[in-house]
Amino acid sequence: MAISLSSPTSLHPVNGVRISTTAAGIRHDNRDDLVLMELCDNAHTAAVFTKNQFCASPVIISKQHLNQTSPKFLLINSGNANAGLGEAGLKDANATCEALSNLHGCSIEKIIPFSTGVIGSRLPVEKIINKVPQLLDNLQEDAWLSAAKAIMTTDTVSKGKSIKLNLDGHEISITGIAKGAGMICPNMATMLGFVASDLIIDTVNLNKLLNDAVYQSFHCITVDGDTSTNDACVLMATGKAEISFNVLSSSAKLEFKENLNKLFLSLAQSIVRDGEGATKFITVTVEQAQSVAMAQAIAFSIAHSPLVKTAAYASDPNWGRILAAAGSVQDYDIEVSKISLFLNSLQVLAEGEVSSDYSEEKGSLEMSMDEIELRLNLGLGDCFANVWTTDLSHDYVKSDGSRSTVKCGASDSPSANALMSAQLATASRIGALKSVPENCDWESPVASLIA
Repeated sequence: MAISLSSPTSLHPVNGVRISTTAAGIRHDNRDDLVLMELCDNAHTAAVFTKNQFCASPVIISKQHLNQTSPKFLLINSGNANAGLGEAGLKDANATCEALSNLHGCSIEKIIPFSTGVIGSRLPVEKIINKVPQLLDNLQEDAWLSAAKAIMTTDTVSKGKSIKLNLDGHEISITGIAKGAGMICPNMATMLGFVASDLIIDTVNLNKLLNDAVYQSFHCITVDGDTSTNDACVLMATGKAEISFNVLSSSAKLEFKENLNKLFLSLAQSIVRDGEGATKFITVTVEQAQSVAMAQAIAFSIAHSPLVKTAAYASDPNWGRILAAAGSVQDYDIEVSKISLFLNSLQVLAEGEVSSDYSEEKGSLEMSMDEIELRLNLGLGDCFANVWTTDLSHDYVKSDGSRSTVKCGASDSPSANALMSAQLATASRIGALKSVPENCDWESPVASLIA
């Protein structure tokens, strides 16, 4: 269950963006899994993509098309990642774009595809092509909520946020949606994100705004340390508000940037709050570092540590694991005598020594909270970094150890269940304080991943 997070109940339309969704039966029946976003003429688009070298076919094609022209359509499917398939995957992605191009009349380069779901399975092209006419016929401005639901895979709640601003006397809208719960790690971090505003923003400024926002949000989250093959984040500016970012006053520009960054951060944190198997939302703060790079490296080392994450799951105030993870970063020198450590507001260490106010009972109480801040003060400089992550629970192992296209019970796959039992036992041993659930019914762990 998501931590202090529920699905949005309303999202503002953005003038210049029309959306439709439909159920193509890509992986599941009777749920929308296909989204079409149409952009108005003269809209500008910026995007960032996964840095995973094993990137998916739609990522390759989207990059190619964006380098050639401004997109008219974003075609998004969930349930199938179209990744790991070589030329066949490229052919399938191009076929869906070509069908939309032929029916609408725009060039194929004006269509950028996105996919998320199971890796290694062929995209059901005919199912998607058969729904293209319906997608075109049903385009409407007020369909962001439907789109947020349609792009979900292992998410338990949909994710979206809207902001309305008054900038120099003009009403400006920003709306965004995202999906992601597992295979979350920076560069990008599995996730898809789509954000639009009706402000006029040229391509240069749009790319800068996107990169700045992503750097402070999606590049600062991790659930399991695995970078997806399909990550993409898109920022669109339709210009329908009839005022340009360039002519805004300095204060209005700053207000727009701050609110855009807040929206991106809200979407990014919602992915962590809905992390697969998560029971804790953890903020790792490293402060008084010599550089931002130093603070980030140490924060991510702590956030990625299975020992830290399982201790959090078990509400175990094992602060030695936090120090061990911080000290494992070899590129920077840490002076132990200057370190202070806090679990939420409880001080554990003061200048390298255990605080006189600390006790294990107090530490356990702080670690039992649904939301925990692990704050490490290095005492070396004035730079800081935040990283958001989750604990590591039995449910994460069950979810990702059992993902498959074929469901079976324990009696159907004894070898698979033996493997699962071993994985759960390991998680239980590391976490120390939680028992392995009995009589589990899970799916057989065949070679499928969700991206």
